[in-house]
Amino acid sequence: MKSKIILLVEDNPDDRILTVRALKQHNISNEIKEVKDGQEALDYLFGEGEYAGRDTSIQPQIILLDLKLPKVDGLEVLQRIRADSRTRRLPVVILTSSNEQQDRISSYDLGANSYVRKPVDFSEFIEAARQLGMYWLMLNEAADD
Repeated sequence: MKSKIILLVEDNPDDRILTVRALKQHNISNEIKEVKDGQEALDYLFGEGEYAGRDTSIQPQIILLDLKLPKVDGLEVLQRIRADSRTRRLPVVILTSSNEQQDRISSYDLGANSYVRKPVDFSEFIEAARQLGMYWLMLNEAADD
């Protein structure tokens, strides 16, 4: 069975810690690869930059993608993921604090699988992470090539 990696693309260190803690608290023991900007996410996915030589046949089961990222913003990351045959089917969940209607529309137009607004309340955030993990890692069946 393939390892189910979670790619967490988040520039805010507190939000990264909170997300990882929330997933672990609900016994989601998958490997979590954390990257801090859009360019690092693309480098990881496509085996470039500091990830040159990485086995790109091993891709994440799910990508948790913030929108407001340095270097390359989340919408551009999503667009590049969907434009490449190696990554176009990867589930991408937008996990952001943005409540802007245009961000939701753009995310879905570019092929996001889901749009989740980060709850401000810690207990709500923990529950949101639990539900994301349960659905995307346990119930959802990914398309195999």
